[in-house]
Amino acid sequence: MNTSGDRLRTLLRECHLSASDFAANRRVTPQHVNNWFKRGIPMARLDEIAELLCVNSRWLRTGEGTKHPGAPSISPTARNTAPKQPVSPHPYTVSTTPHDIDVPFYSEVLNASGSSQTHVAQIMDCQIRLSAAILQAMDVGHDQAICAPMLGNSMAPRIEDGSTLAIDSSLTHIVDGEIYAIEHDGMLRIKYVYRQPSNGLRLRSHNHEEFPDELYGAAQIQEQRIRILGWVFWWSTLNKRRPPVPCKLAE
Repeated sequence: MNTSGDRLRTLLRECHLSASDFAANRRVTPQHVNNWFKRGIPMARLDEIAELLCVNSRWLRTGEGTKHPGAPSISPTARNTAPKQPVSPHPYTVSTTPHDIDVPFYSEVLNASGSSQTHVAQIMDCQIRLSAAILQAMDVGHDQAICAPMLGNSMAPRIEDGSTLAIDSSLTHIVDGEIYAIEHDGMLRIKYVYRQPSNGLRLRSHNHEEFPDELYGAAQIQEQRIRILGWVFWWSTLNKRRPPVPCKLAE
């Protein structure tokens, strides 16, 4: 890594954060971020990006010094001559990878009555590990993040069936066109959500040719027990097709 752009690219990869998501968080275009990868981070934005990604500004700019704040700095001479002493790790220092946070996992489960009716509930003893840098970048509290699966292909190809989603359960206010996790009469659904007059909602699938828009009035929302679980801020990528392996030629 020779430039700050190279280091930024690696940091985003470590955080499982796409360039487009990072651009949205910084309120710039993805092309801006691509330019930073190629030409380096502008000096005017170095400090804010270093703080956001929990690294030292000097390290991000030059590659010199310690990567993370609070990490001990040891010169090459001292490294060779100083006696080895046990070093207590700084509580906020990460040596190689960002801190991980255990996030509770939710999904559809059958009701206790034994019927086929479901409801959305936490799956006990099942947690997903997310990078703390992702939560910080998206301004999501550690105690507000939950994970859930993508069920079905209504959001394909943007979010493939079987992907894991991260959800900010504190953000249930509708911002038109954002993706939300919804419990709809016991079903877990992932949709673009839009407000409608008289407290109505419009739900849109990414795969809207196969799944047309759905309109619900205030009375229907109450009758069908539609509630917003939270804003979807991250999802895993999933390759749906394993590449075919050519037959091995006979020796």
